Amino acid sequence: MSGLTPSQTVGPFYAYGLTPNGQYDWVDTFTNNLLTPDVSGDRIRIAGQVFDGDGATVRDAVLEIWQADAQGRFADPQDKRALPNSAFKGFGRSGTDADGRFSFETIKPGIVPDPDGKPQAPHIVLAVYARGLLLHLYTRIYFDDEAAKNAADPVLALVPEDRRSTLIAKRQPDGSYRFEVRLQGDNETVFFDV
Repeated sequence: MSGLTPSQTVGPFYAYGLTPNGQYDWVDTFTNNLLTPDVSGDRIRIAGQVFDGDGATVRDAVLEIWQADAQGRFADPQDKRALPNSAFKGFGRSGTDADGRFSFETIKPGIVPDPDGKPQAPHIVLAVYARGLLLHLYTRIYFDDEAAKNAADPVLALVPEDRRSTLIAKRQPDGSYRFEVRLQGDNETVFFDV
């Protein structure tokens, strides 16, 4: 045997398992609409696009979000503050379309404590899966209308000041938030080692 076995990127992505969006004959396990009948808090829409290092849109990426509810509680057994009667799970998945667009319908998360009990600004954890990535990428979505809370956030404070804007979703005139994911190049989104 000569040479190394070639590496392979993540994939192929199976649309019927990752982002079915009602196209198949079962109830979607994961969706980009996290809203449930009993959820409380400000309902928001986050929309954006995914770009590669050349500035071209990525039409076959998958994005996952995980977040706290409006009171800063996670739907996780480890979060003892969680309300057992809430159907809000705080997890969603969206595939990008032909123009690299994605969106999530959710609620604005509340303040959550870090492991040391310090308050973290409202944010959403975002994982990005795309062609060419051997491992998925993690980042956070913060909100531009939470400037004072963002300024005190211990995780955001770790990011160089000139790069923080890549983590901030911008409020649009229609009330939604715009968030772009740039995998490389100018204004590359800050990704975290976890």
